[in-house]
Amino acid sequence: MATQTKKSAFDKLSAVNVSAKVERKGQLSYLSWAHAWAYAKKLYPKLTRTVYETEDGMNYFSDGKTAWVKVGVTVDGIEYIDYLPIMNTSGRPKSILLNNITSFDVNTSIQRSTVKALALHGLGLSVYAGEDLMDTAPVVKKPKLINLEIEDDNWKKVIAWMIDNRDLGMPGIIKVLSQKYKIDPVVVDELSKFIKT
Repeated sequence: MATQTKKSAFDKLSAVNVSAKVERKGQLSYLSWAHAWAYAKKLYPKLTRTVYETEDGMNYFSDGKTAWVKVGVTVDGIEYIDYLPIMNTSGRPKSILLNNITSFDVNTSIQRSTVKALALHGLGLSVYAGEDLMDTAPVVKKPKLINLEIEDDNWKKVIAWMIDNRDLGMPGIIKVLSQKYKIDPVVVDELSKFIKT
């Protein structure tokens, strides 16, 4: 008889489907701290959170210009620590200058950092996929699509291109064309006459 291996905390927490509770604010998706804490506490009633403080008893740290919080969450004796900048809560995420930070900003960052520390344990980790690229990634605007109409100015160019690229097959051709053109189903039917699929 095969023995069953005990699931790790990461396996259990990463299996929790949090998608129904994920919200969007500005450019970020997030799971509220209350929902995250409730999910985790149901599985691990003894989990704990530590909000780290400076030697002076401040619940945030500073480099003299901006600040961040440090929060640890311990599950089954393993602590993961998250460091989170104190940021604005709207628009593109950006650190708040030290002189402009309020206690509300600090509290909000502590709660967000708690959720991120829980994510290191597996809970809602997928919510943060790609977030580390936010500051460096340019804001890319989708180009405005051109309506492709039968026999319009672009029609002959599109047909010539399709014939040259028929090896893509009709689905591949439509996929490429859809990056530049808005193509109605009637137009797709007409285009397909030029390519044998």
